[in-house]
Amino acid sequence: MLNAFKNHIEEQFSFLKKSRLVIAISGGIDSVALAHLCHKLNFDFALAHCNFNLRGKESDADEDFVLDLGEQLDVEVFVQNFDTEAYAEENKCSIQMAARELRYDWFSELALQLNFDYILTAHHADDNLETFLINFTRGTGLNGLTGIPELNGNIARPLLPFSRETIEAYAKSENIAWREDSSNSSRKYLRNKLRHDVIPILKEINPNVLDSFQNTLSNLKETEAIVNQSIKGFLSKAILKEEGNTISYAVSEFKKQNNPKAFLFEAFKDCGFAEWNDIEGLLDAETGKFIASSTHKLTKHREFLILSDYHSELVSESQSGLFFTKPDVEIGKIKTPIGILFFDEAEALMDNSKTTIYVDAEKLNYPLELRLWQTGDVFHPIGMKGKKKVSKYLKDEKLTPSEKESTWVLTSENKIVWVVGRRADDRFKVTYQTKEILKIALTK
Repeated sequence: MLNAFKNHIEEQFSFLKKSRLVIAISGGIDSVALAHLCHKLNFDFALAHCNFNLRGKESDADEDFVLDLGEQLDVEVFVQNFDTEAYAEENKCSIQMAARELRYDWFSELALQLNFDYILTAHHADDNLETFLINFTRGTGLNGLTGIPELNGNIARPLLPFSRETIEAYAKSENIAWREDSSNSSRKYLRNKLRHDVIPILKEINPNVLDSFQNTLSNLKETEAIVNQSIKGFLSKAILKEEGNTISYAVSEFKKQNNPKAFLFEAFKDCGFAEWNDIEGLLDAETGKFIASSTHKLTKHREFLILSDYHSELVSESQSGLFFTKPDVEIGKIKTPIGILFFDEAEALMDNSKTTIYVDAEKLNYPLELRLWQTGDVFHPIGMKGKKKVSKYLKDEKLTPSEKESTWVLTSENKIVWVVGRRADDRFKVTYQTKEILKIALTK
């Protein structure tokens, strides 16, 4: 593997040979093998280890192992300890997301402060396939199927062409020691489910599945380059004006295309929209019709489509609803007119409060909508039998007229999940049959 790695560096990463590098190292086989390979090539590098303090003595043992490895390779080691659970709680996000944010923020800070040119991570071919399958199962466009980038800013991933099997064989042949992370065996996370249950079946069907996958990625990236070039030319004609937080597009340019929906998707794929048939419908809609995501709003105005940053209009457009797709919810943090909504997986049921509810995730159908309550709205107050009009509920709660007017509801297929800040709906409550609990919280 050393020769193959050396050749790969010469062909794709020759700039690393004269750069100051910091290797993100967990103590696992992938990052340890990367450190040894870079040492063999006489790279100028240091090690950076995150102790997330999630596995007690096991986490501390990982840290000690990395410190010993630094001495063995005669390189500097940087260690940062994190209270990951507190960060996740404070930011209302999953442990995985918290660890990712803490890790990359610290790496960037370290590189900036100590003048490291590149951060190396040990992502490999199996990781790439797992990421592809995650994006595929959640729904994505072409750019979500092109894999992990080998170079993204100052983050380089020189192990991407190599399989986990190849890396392990190298480590064993060189008598390289590494640490096993016990959490990697858990099926709790989607990536681990794919790693342990799905990918082995794919390899059984096709032992060369990683090679086939690399060929597929290469073809997709070439196609993506053609698409990007075409879209760039199209947008140069379609965009009529950019002003502040708004961009105006000519409806006529979309209508000229044989497949307008495809061009609408490429133009607005990063704006959080999900219902592309509705987006296409805007081309022939009346003036004033719009589609909104959690971050953007696309409005039909005469012969134009006007894209605006939704957050810039939250105050003036407070009557508008916000739509959240499943990927929005999995991101975890969404700004709204009434505060920040946090979505996160919960391992156990806690008591509902006015600002936090727990629901059965499998009972939700997407997109969810956050909107002001409307006359005729009915819900099933949790803990009560039967249904109740929202208007009657708010009256019974003795709210002032202004409080009534500013009450919002979160809905799924127009069924109220939560009278936000007031009461959850009994139809979505957690039961003994619940397999996945979703925590929804609001902070002002």
